Amino acid sequence: MTGFKDLLVILDNSTACATRLDVAVHVASRFGAHLTGLFVTPSPNIPALAGSEFPAHARTVAERMEVQRQAWREAVLAAQQLFRSRTDRAGITTEWRERAGDVAEIASLHARYGDLVIVGQMDPAPSAVHSGRALPERLLLGVGRPVLVVPYAGVFTTVGERVLVAWNASREATRAVNDALPILQRASHVTVLAINPRGDVSGDGDVPGADLALHLSRHGVKAEAAWIKAEDIEVAVMLLSRACDLQADLIVMGGYGHSRVREIVLGGATREMLRTMTVPTLMSH
Repeated sequence: MTGFKDLLVILDNSTACATRLDVAVHVASRFGAHLTGLFVTPSPNIPALAGSEFPAHARTVAERMEVQRQAWREAVLAAQQLFRSRTDRAGITTEWRERAGDVAEIASLHARYGDLVIVGQMDPAPSAVHSGRALPERLLLGVGRPVLVVPYAGVFTTVGERVLVAWNASREATRAVNDALPILQRASHVTVLAINPRGDVSGDGDVPGADLALHLSRHGVKAEAAWIKAEDIEVAVMLLSRACDLQADLIVMGGYGHSRVREIVLGGATREMLRTMTVPTLMSH
């Protein structure tokens, strides 16, 4: 693995945008990568907005649409200035892109031409503004590239120094580990954690996670294997608890090992992690 050379960060007008950008700049600086900032302006959505949000003179639909367009233009300029200031200070090569339309569709298209896409976790607060309610999962399922999801709350001064790998021997987990290999090779500490491991021939082996730790060692990764058995606790809860114990600054995991519909109906680790994450998480599907 030669490392990440072409990164894409999705920017918006949320309060968490600056933190997400800082993470993107940190990763780009660490790998000497080119960083592209993408801001997608959604189509005007007047019916979803209360009339009190517009000036008194903006009575017609056309007037209100123009007010909304102006607000987005100001948001784009603010995000561009933030992008320029952060990246100029880091001394990395960059590109700025502005598009209009469906955020997930446009972001997915641009993400296919990069090594890693960086996006923000959805803020569930009713007053929160962001670039797409289901953007992380739509990118995860539709892009074919690893997705680094940055929590909407918190400050992350390092990413990838101490890494927790969620391992269940699935195709998705295997893909995530391979995608994250450039980061794992540079990490000071990597823990391979098997949660509720299976002991049969199709499961995790005699020592859960040991085979993966051995494989990683052949790539120069200093990894140790660990496992937890607690079937009455949600996987996401255990992952985040162990990440806190280890002071991990990145979690690596497969995304949507079951169908997305099944996870929505029955629950699942991916959906819960996207909802409750407190640590930047690299996911692959």
